[in-house]
Amino acid sequence: MPAGPEKVVLHPLVLLSVVDHYNRVAKDTKKRVVGILLGELYKGTVDVTNSFALPFEEDDHDPTIWFLDHSYLEQMYKMFKKVNAREKIVGWYSTGPKLREADLDINELIRQFCEHPVLVICEVQPKEVGLPFTAYHSVDEVRTDGTEKAKKVFNSLPTEVGQTEAEEIGVEHLLRDVKDATLSSLAGDVSSKLLALKGLQSRLEEISEYLGLVISGKLPVNHDIINLVQEIFNLLPNMNVESLSKSLAVKSNDMMHVIYIASLVRSILALHKLIDNKEQRLWQERETAKKEKEKAEEKVKKEKEGKEAKDGAGGKDGEAAKDGGKGTKAAGEK
Repeated sequence: MPAGPEKVVLHPLVLLSVVDHYNRVAKDTKKRVVGILLGELYKGTVDVTNSFALPFEEDDHDPTIWFLDHSYLEQMYKMFKKVNAREKIVGWYSTGPKLREADLDINELIRQFCEHPVLVICEVQPKEVGLPFTAYHSVDEVRTDGTEKAKKVFNSLPTEVGQTEAEEIGVEHLLRDVKDATLSSLAGDVSSKLLALKGLQSRLEEISEYLGLVISGKLPVNHDIINLVQEIFNLLPNMNVESLSKSLAVKSNDMMHVIYIASLVRSILALHKLIDNKEQRLWQERETAKKEKEKAEEKVKKEKEGKEAKDGAGGKDGEAAKDGGKGTKAAGEK
């Protein structure tokens, strides 16, 4: 019996397919779309490499009423299996944006095709900083006091984005028109760090809100979550130690110093390039003016030579006519 999933790795092709499915079927509506995830489960890691859409409908007023065409699912899976036999059904996706009441029933239907299906909820219009998807796996929850029967609940799974070399090239090609080419690499790094800090802030606020609800008695104590929070605090450095704070300050100053020097060098190179361009433009303007002046002088010279040649030809014709008149007069006197 294979072990259950422990982590979900989603490839960019799947995210693009989900967004395309949503834009074709449910854009500008409150509906959600559902599809099947294909990939492999190896040592607890679910590698999701492909997906396909499913015909799905649900009642807006009664969430327990829904329809999923499992016959279409079987036919599509057979065709995908002919193309790539290694890709198997590993779960299903939904555009949520949150878990719904019918998700456990749909998950049980997908369980007919794979033993440990995962549910990936993709946010096509994310409002928070971070990965636009979350993964869940259904488990049996048993009350220790025996007051309730065992029931299925969704547990969250850690997620990450993975890609092959071919996918990386394709994604970079798609994002070429999205990225602002005028921004420097330094500005891109700063914006990435800013987004990361915003994501960290939202997670810390979420932890603080949870702990506040536990302290006020509105939520029961979950020892697994408390242990994870304690591990986070254990990983934090002790800033009260002088040597640690000094070393962190020195490292930060060294990094800022390198960034400052790099900015100066970049500015100097940009000014140098600007001066070179200006000199080249002035040199081209001088060369153009010189050529135009030479052309004008050559044109004037040609016009002058043509006028002199015309004047010379007119003088010769006059002398010849004069000589001819003298000869006619002499012949008349004789």
